[in-house]
Amino acid sequence: MNHALFRRGTPYLPGPTGDRAVGTTSLHLTDGSRPDPWASAASARELMVSLWYPTASTSGRRAQYMTPAESELILEEGGITGVPSDVLSTTRTHAFADARPAGPAGGLPLVVLSPGFTKPRTTLTALAEDLASHGCIVAAIDHTYESVATTFPDGRVATCAAGEVPHDEAFWNRLVTGRAADVSFVLDELTGAHARGNGARLVDPSRIAMAGHSVGGASAVATMQADSRVRAGIDIDGSTHVPVPDGGLSRPFLFLGRQGQYSPGGGGSAVATWERDWQRLTGWKRWLVVAGAEHASFTDVGLLAEQLGIGIGAGLPAARVAEITRRYTRAFLELHLRQRPQPLLEGPFEHYPQVTFCTPETSARA
Repeated sequence: MNHALFRRGTPYLPGPTGDRAVGTTSLHLTDGSRPDPWASAASARELMVSLWYPTASTSGRRAQYMTPAESELILEEGGITGVPSDVLSTTRTHAFADARPAGPAGGLPLVVLSPGFTKPRTTLTALAEDLASHGCIVAAIDHTYESVATTFPDGRVATCAAGEVPHDEAFWNRLVTGRAADVSFVLDELTGAHARGNGARLVDPSRIAMAGHSVGGASAVATMQADSRVRAGIDIDGSTHVPVPDGGLSRPFLFLGRQGQYSPGGGGSAVATWERDWQRLTGWKRWLVVAGAEHASFTDVGLLAEQLGIGIGAGLPAARVAEITRRYTRAFLELHLRQRPQPLLEGPFEHYPQVTFCTPETSARA
């Protein structure tokens, strides 16, 4: 059990850095063309998706971070005691619930976010709010039965059925392939003739990227192979269990991970997957590692754990890693979805000495 040294006060996310206010809404989508890969009794794949988007509204109700039931299940899964079971549901966000979208029809890029295994889509909220404040539409997907808790509008809560399956090579293939199908379906729903949800009308279907954490980041490779609409991808600290095919991938790609796990030449099985795939990435590419970061540092999990007095073993404060993650992710998207030059991606930057640019032929050192 991980007993938190609970610090009184409401958990909070860092504020967005863009000049636009942010709205958000949730979508309940059903893909009747395929059965659920994890629930044999389900003849269709149900998904919950959160959208974030620019809005002109600067007042209204702030969106709830997650439900009390989701908070309880996530803390239980992490073996965390010593905090109120609903504490994560009280986290202060910055987006206004169901606010009216603002922007040119078909004029804004779309970024799809995919969380790590067992983690809900809400753990990428700080990144999503920041991107939306800079003029992106952001869609984060809960991959049902792969998260500790997914709450549907009728009150049902789906838990992590995929966690009961042996985690062998076939499992990872099934997981990544299923996530690619989830993303393609969501893109159909957001860019088709009958686009769903607040903000969907603003999406420019020619400017779509995907980013994810852990297996969500690794799934970007499979998604880009399966769906040519995804023009660029980011893998944040995720081993690529399913490799880039021998034919290669020519669209832009960014690896962003912790120095201790993903430094070239490190010899571990995780970095070996990046070294293998690096050779098969034939377009624009970067490999960045962050000194002092841990796996949870790149998501809201690190931020909230730190505020609750739970150590994750990181040498760098969670707020600093969040800043780095948001800044480099945004630079990549600005370059490849808006064609705006980004000196930040050309080499080491004085303001971020913790970030090292790597290739498999170099070792990353602080």
